[in-house]
Amino acid sequence: MPASSITARAVNDRIALDLLQGEGPLTAGQLKTLTGLSRPSVADLVERLQTAGLISVVGEAGAERRGPNARVYGIVADRAHLAALDVRTGSVAVVVTDLLGAVLAEATLPIGDGAGPGPADAVEEAAALLERTVRQAGAARLHSVGIGAPGLIDPATGELRNSSGLPAWHRSLVGALQERLPATVLVENETNLAALAEQRTGAARGLDTFVLLWLGHGVGAALVLEGKLRRGASGGAGEIGFLPVPGRGLPSATDCGEGFHGLAGSAAICALADRHAVTAVPEVREPPAAAVVRAAPSAGRRGEDFLEALAGHIALGAAAVAAVVDPGCVVLGGEIGHAGGADLAARVERRLAALSPLRTEVRAGTLGGAAVLHGALLTARDAAQDDLFGG
Repeated sequence: MPASSITARAVNDRIALDLLQGEGPLTAGQLKTLTGLSRPSVADLVERLQTAGLISVVGEAGAERRGPNARVYGIVADRAHLAALDVRTGSVAVVVTDLLGAVLAEATLPIGDGAGPGPADAVEEAAALLERTVRQAGAARLHSVGIGAPGLIDPATGELRNSSGLPAWHRSLVGALQERLPATVLVENETNLAALAEQRTGAARGLDTFVLLWLGHGVGAALVLEGKLRRGASGGAGEIGFLPVPGRGLPSATDCGEGFHGLAGSAAICALADRHAVTAVPEVREPPAAAVVRAAPSAGRRGEDFLEALAGHIALGAAAVAAVVDPGCVVLGGEIGHAGGADLAARVERRLAALSPLRTEVRAGTLGGAAVLHGALLTARDAAQDDLFGG
């Protein structure tokens, strides 16, 4: 059925707002060219968006020519403020931005490790960190908050499920923020958020089907198939740490130490590096394995042998994923994938080609550990813009 005039205006408004977000400030003439709308339609559109407080005049163009200058319109960035949290086992990172994603304040706090505060205290510390960062950003209130956390997200409720081996305060924090904040609070598995970030701005840009293999303190996978993130029936799609691997014992429902995690987790990689006499001092708040992977190219033959052995370990997990979903591309994400760079990715691709008949490209993630926070921010921004822009 043909769209009503109201619907058509709403669609045109959203197209214009998306252009202003992606291209930056534009003149009415540029909006006319990019949207294909008539000049009167663009004039009406601009007036509607200004009245709604979504765009404003941010400058003038055409100073070099005769006649009146054209007004340049941009999105009102402080129309809404957003926050993102990367909740790790022993720390929380927070960033507060405007509607366009410009960072206004950020902070990181070690929190909730085994020797630290109890669950209630950890929740209070994390919530207080967010509140301080919001004040530092000068934001009166938050519109949307995106949270990345390890563990399973229930597909039916969108809530973080209880998971063995993970701190209880993670789940409590999500509930506490939902109660305390007059904002939309969204939680997603950290690996899924990393995949979103790599797809939007990183190594997977332009891909509708790929798998992100997370290599950090632990391992995980995110499956993006035909443009959609696949979470599975219980939210557990991509729990590749529990994958049984040849020559090892079997993982259990509560312990993945004998599974793929025991080959490609940070502790396992450090043990492998020790066997090859490759050592390095890790940076603050990064998995120790990232340092040895980064240092390996400078370690001569020892480093070469270490990287080849590591590539073989990673290729086992990648081959299992390729055999099931045939993604065409595997992105090595997380701090370790980023530290290995193109060299490690090429090694894994060669080893994978020997294990699987399915042609699979392997790329190094470009965002490293920051991908989780970036993905959480993108989730919050999408939610805010859908609400404010009429999505």
